[in-house]
Amino acid sequence: MQAVISGTSIYGVLACTFYLASALTQYIGLKHKVASQQKIVKLTAALAIILHGAFSYQEIYTAAGINIGFFPMISLTSLAITSVVMLSSLRRPVENLLIVLLPFATFTVFLSLWQDGSYKPRSDIGSGIFFHIALSVIAYGLLTTAALQAALLSIGDYELKHRKLAVLRSMPPLQTMESLLFELITAGLCFLSLSIISGFIFLNNMALPGLIHHTSITLAAWMVFSILIWGRLKLGWRGSLASRWTLAGFGLLLLGYFGSKLVLELFLHRT
Repeated sequence: MQAVISGTSIYGVLACTFYLASALTQYIGLKHKVASQQKIVKLTAALAIILHGAFSYQEIYTAAGINIGFFPMISLTSLAITSVVMLSSLRRPVENLLIVLLPFATFTVFLSLWQDGSYKPRSDIGSGIFFHIALSVIAYGLLTTAALQAALLSIGDYELKHRKLAVLRSMPPLQTMESLLFELITAGLCFLSLSIISGFIFLNNMALPGLIHHTSITLAAWMVFSILIWGRLKLGWRGSLASRWTLAGFGLLLLGYFGSKLVLELFLHRT
């Protein structure tokens, strides 16, 4: 636990404060059906994202080297996810996703603030490897958002079939959500492809702890998402089928990166 409140910690605490304020405003707006509060939600969320970005930058770029430990990386991933949804909300009615994402982003910042983990910052990480990491974070952000969309689509599809509209009433139209889902998957798959290619180029030592497992599972996730896009284009896959494939691919992706990293750092105490 950090005993001294540093400049980095202040950015993190302020980011958590604005995230929670935005989530609370969103919840009140949904509960009382006050559409005008969306401006406040977006403004406070935007401020939180900026502060979160400053916090992540200082967490990763340290005097001792680049910190790509479990907690800074999951915080950076939540930043990418929240930013993607905020940008999407400028042209699509997807603000309701923030009710889940904002508390999650708060939680990841809090973890990064108060948990050090066993990872030691490294000074031997070159620009190529960091480029690979940046591509991976963007891909995870896009595909995580797609997984959230898929989960909501499954709920909406279930309620529509069983004539229960409790959640569906507060969601955007299912067609809009499905269009956004495949936009996110396509963009995420492009970044994931670039991430995999850059990994083979810049990561020369495949014997690094967990790297073989991570690469194998990531390739399996890439195959799942590729088959899903093919099924959409050639067979018209949609609805619950598309949602299941999306969640399966996301599960593999999550296991491939954060699963192996969690075991190595927190249980085996290896970096």
